[in-house]
Amino acid sequence: MRSILCFYICYALCLCLGLACVVCVCVWNSQWRGGFAWDGSGLQFNWHPVLMVTGLVVLYGNGAVLYRIPLSWGHNKFPWKVAHAAVMLLAFVLSVVGLCAVFDFHNNNHTPNMYSLHSWIGITATALFCTQWVFGMIGFLLPCTQISIRKLLKPIHVWFGSMILMLSIVACISGINEKLFFVLKGNNNGSKSYANLPPEAVMGNSLGVLIVAFGLVVLKILSNHEWMRPDSRPEDGVYAPLLQEDDE
Repeated sequence: MRSILCFYICYALCLCLGLACVVCVCVWNSQWRGGFAWDGSGLQFNWHPVLMVTGLVVLYGNGAVLYRIPLSWGHNKFPWKVAHAAVMLLAFVLSVVGLCAVFDFHNNNHTPNMYSLHSWIGITATALFCTQWVFGMIGFLLPCTQISIRKLLKPIHVWFGSMILMLSIVACISGINEKLFFVLKGNNNGSKSYANLPPEAVMGNSLGVLIVAFGLVVLKILSNHEWMRPDSRPEDGVYAPLLQEDDE
């Protein structure tokens, strides 16, 4: 009982931190960066951090912990598999749209693409995410997949899931820092430099802290074996085909 209570405290914290991340990134780009558009201007770029934080971090993290919710235990696993795949697909779609926003902005403004460490880490995380989703779909949702293949894929799928979340967090906080350095140069347009820590810098730094805190809570939930779905614990060692799971 105590373990379940601790889980729900962590899960509530996860939901609150995720919501705070989305609110902060939206406020930052609407209040300090001028809002949103899709016209090749800087307003189009503003979609990039919003969609990447929302998709690649918040939705991804919440999708990863779906199986840990005790309310799902003892029930047919299939709806939760579908929900997990659907949330992850939505997260991936938002991430791709976020990448389209920044690539289109760069091309319209003759800015080079893929030159920064931030961009390298971000595109790696997105590519691994795509690969993870495809292999997860094939390995765990198709009823024709053999049990031995599922047993082989399961620990790899779980490990890669955590690694992708960590890469996504690194990409987001490095992108926030890069953006703040670009826009807060303290030149003659009236803006203060990043070193003076103006309100926009406080907001951007706070967003980065929230993202890290969200990731740590998600990783804590994923690493606690007491919070694993009972039929997914390593000692059980049973992986029934999808159409045979929880039929009784």
